[in-house]
Amino acid sequence: MTHSAEHKTILQIIQPGLLGLMDGSVSTLAPIFATATLTGNPHDAFFVGFAASLGAGISMGLAEALSDDGVISGRGSPLIRGGITSIATFLGGMFHTLPFLIPNLNTALLLAYAVVVLELLTIAYIRFRYMKSPLGRTIVQVIVGGGVVFAIGVWLGRIGAGS
Repeated sequence: MTHSAEHKTILQIIQPGLLGLMDGSVSTLAPIFATATLTGNPHDAFFVGFAASLGAGISMGLAEALSDDGVISGRGSPLIRGGITSIATFLGGMFHTLPFLIPNLNTALLLAYAVVVLELLTIAYIRFRYMKSPLGRTIVQVIVGGGVVFAIGVWLGRIGAGS
């Protein structure tokens, strides 16, 4: 089975990178925002976000590398795909973690909210551009999915802070 160069790039680079960005962006939302809401301390939220991003990056990189040797599927080297997924997952989690280096919680939260929206729109655009998903539908899917996880994080933080 032969694939065009563009198809190989999508299978071997874009798709693992998109997988990582999606997982890193979404899976770290709940712990970061729950911590920020629960503790009221941006420093705590930063370290939870850093730990979640690092752990998710390692986990997703291993999962991608071990899921498929690339021979039958044409997805390429498992080590390269795993590395791409790992780095993209880490970055996806860290982009909205970095605002919590700002000592003022309200400022950090506002900036983090804006970063999350940009992350989700970027993911939607990548899905549209490379995976040929309809733009409107992919924006709704990504924003709704990310919004649910974000809301759960804030909700759990409020429950914890209230107890």
